[in-house]
Amino acid sequence: MNATEFWDELHERRAAGTPKVNARLAEIAGPLSPGTVLDLGCGGGGDALWLAARGWRVTAVDISGAAVRALRERGGPITALRVDLAEDFPDGTFDLVSAQYFHTPFALDRARVLRTAADSVNPGGRLVVVDHGSAAPWSWDQDAEYPTPGDVAAELDLDQAEWSIDRAEATERQATGPEGRTATVIDHVLILRRAGR
Repeated sequence: MNATEFWDELHERRAAGTPKVNARLAEIAGPLSPGTVLDLGCGGGGDALWLAARGWRVTAVDISGAAVRALRERGGPITALRVDLAEDFPDGTFDLVSAQYFHTPFALDRARVLRTAADSVNPGGRLVVVDHGSAAPWSWDQDAEYPTPGDVAAELDLDQAEWSIDRAEATERQATGPEGRTATVIDHVLILRRAGR
């Protein structure tokens, strides 16, 4: 099974549910003035729909054609694109680039993708990377390694004259999974702001 097949199968199984915004994104983007936003690995589209409902001009991308089709079918002012970020990156510049739980069991130069994402951030804009810091019992990535926000920032190695770290922390939340199961999980939150206006 390749990456596209894996994610298509996962999103086809989840398509019946109503997508929800990631809690960390709502917390981070809620106070911001709407602008342009790129949602990397949009999945079921919960973040894209939430952002669009608050006035953001949303470009949402995912490797899964099933996820992108489902998001398009939900309607709304969202540009939803199937993009394999291992090979390509969407055009444009953005006030906010969001990478929520941007993990995969397949080979991907994640740091390169996130550096490319940083290049697409407008002056004064933000790159938000929220990673798993632990695995929920129902997660596919039980054996994953969990780099800290500091590790991610160091790997990206962005120009410190141009970029500042607004937030880098591990924080707990209650997660709800399939069949209503709950668990306490850790999120690693990194918010990088580009110098400018």
